[in-house]
Amino acid sequence: MIPFKEDFKPSPQYKPYMSITAVVSTILASVFTFGAIIFPFLLTGMVYIALGGLVFIILLLAVFVLVWVQLYYKSIVYHLNDTEMTWKRGVWFKKTGIVPYNRITNIDISQGPVMRIFKISNLQIQTAGNSGGKAGSEISIIGMEDAEPLRAFIMDFVRGTAPVTAVTGGSETVSSAPQSASGSEPDMSKLISEVEKIRKLLEEQNK
Repeated sequence: MIPFKEDFKPSPQYKPYMSITAVVSTILASVFTFGAIIFPFLLTGMVYIALGGLVFIILLLAVFVLVWVQLYYKSIVYHLNDTEMTWKRGVWFKKTGIVPYNRITNIDISQGPVMRIFKISNLQIQTAGNSGGKAGSEISIIGMEDAEPLRAFIMDFVRGTAPVTAVTGGSETVSSAPQSASGSEPDMSKLISEVEKIRKLLEEQNK
């Protein structure tokens, strides 16, 4: 079910994905950064001290990263309503944003090799630029399991037609019929009927 008019978060699978990628990045960065520092100790024969120090630093950073991943996941919140989508996230520095549907130009789905293992994808929301008519990615809906249905749901609003996809969010019904600028459909039928009556009267008078 696609969330509508209620807050939603990335898939729970996004947490292990983010944990693995963050820890691996931390290990590689630590080896390259602190490896140069401990290299002189290796030359002096202090191998165990140097390696022990490097392992300690890596473990300390890994624990910090894992705690940060949990806090960051809790901070991510998305919301869809009739006219716009909103988002907020951030651990130390909170970020929020509002993107009206009429500013969205396209939505791309991206999925890396590791994301495929966890069956999640990111939605890149492309919006009209504020200057020079350039397009840019203003928001990413990250770590979603059902990316394609969610993309289609949002694009229905972008095209000006309320989607008929099953949604959650109470007993409200989302209509798929576009609203006419000149009046409702029953009003148009009534007008056509009146015109037909006038035409028949004129034809009878001309006989």
